[in-house]
Amino acid sequence: MADTTLSDTPRGSRLHIAIFGRRNAGKSSLINALTNQNIAIVSDVPGTTTDPVYKSMEILPIGPVVLIDTAGIDDVGELGRLRIEKAYNVLAKTDLMLLVMDPSNLEGNFEEEVIDKAKENKVPVIGVVNKMDLYPDADIEGIKNRFHIPVISVSALNKQGIHELKMAMIKEAPKDWVAPTILGDLISPGDIIILVVPIDLAAPKGRLILPQVQTIRDVLDHDAMAYVVKERELKAAISSLNKKPRLVVTDSQAFLKVAADTPKDVLMTSFSILFARYKGDLPALVKGVKAIEDLSPGDKVLIAEACTHHRVEDDIGTVKIPRWLRQYVGGDLDFKWVSGYELPKDLKDYKLIIHCGACMINRKEMLHRIMEAQKADVPIANYGVVIAYLMGILKRALEPFPEAKELFE
Repeated sequence: MADTTLSDTPRGSRLHIAIFGRRNAGKSSLINALTNQNIAIVSDVPGTTTDPVYKSMEILPIGPVVLIDTAGIDDVGELGRLRIEKAYNVLAKTDLMLLVMDPSNLEGNFEEEVIDKAKENKVPVIGVVNKMDLYPDADIEGIKNRFHIPVISVSALNKQGIHELKMAMIKEAPKDWVAPTILGDLISPGDIIILVVPIDLAAPKGRLILPQVQTIRDVLDHDAMAYVVKERELKAAISSLNKKPRLVVTDSQAFLKVAADTPKDVLMTSFSILFARYKGDLPALVKGVKAIEDLSPGDKVLIAEACTHHRVEDDIGTVKIPRWLRQYVGGDLDFKWVSGYELPKDLKDYKLIIHCGACMINRKEMLHRIMEAQKADVPIANYGVVIAYLMGILKRALEPFPEAKELFE
């Protein structure tokens, strides 16, 4: 496997999040709460942070980010003015600002000035009212009306409201924000990647579907070689090569044949599982699939697709997955299908949500859907993860992703 880790993700591929606020509003404490690590110095002494500090980190489930910790916007003196000026300079490279506020210290117009600067730089702002453990009766609505920005109340100390803040961050992030790569971190230049593309009734006439095209492009972008075959030709294709392929990627519907024809020492996964990681949160979807073990006849299952399309006779979402689930459970289930850009409001009524591969929506929308399910305490998985699980080969399909495989085991 290519020797790459999260820390190798280039800064240019990371979401840049600037943390602004007055001295002692709790900016450093918020960074620690978001990352679930003690990486920022927390002190009662005002002005602990001076020049902007850049930290390449991961915030789950958002992914690789650069957190920019800035000096207090109420810093004093000539040196303080220079520190504030340096803080404002980071807005040129900021994708999202978190404006941290202490509800007991909002006199003056410091926050208004910061919001105006952000608007000049076209940077979205989320107000974060901290210290709600100390001020549970703070006037959040009044703060929203004053600043005209989204506002989330949190306690960085006890992590109250952090989940809601992450949901807001995903919602306000730039629309074109994506994970750095589909499979580039799994391969090296010169590797052979075999892509198994069944040509069935669901395949668009004369072309490939979007995830297949995007995966081919990602292979080429990372100087590897893409071999595209149908499932019947896979075994012959592998035999014809003078070196082992690095990875075999298949359409989920051909999982069993591809698993049988792929040597055990060759990594194998599916387009849907790759996109579960690229467009969403693979560990969360793997965790969600375990809910299948607890399903009983009569339970409600939501099958969600992000787009509307012409359904074929043996459609994967309306026919195949429901049939396999009924066989697994040993009885009928109460299925509901939704298509389009919104999940239903009654998520708590379902025992499981099964989502499509999300090829027609962006990452922020898919992450938002996952977190909506988590907020409702309903497990969520996607087509590829569910199919691999029902076929008994999910463990093998997760071998390229050790963290998700360990969670499954």
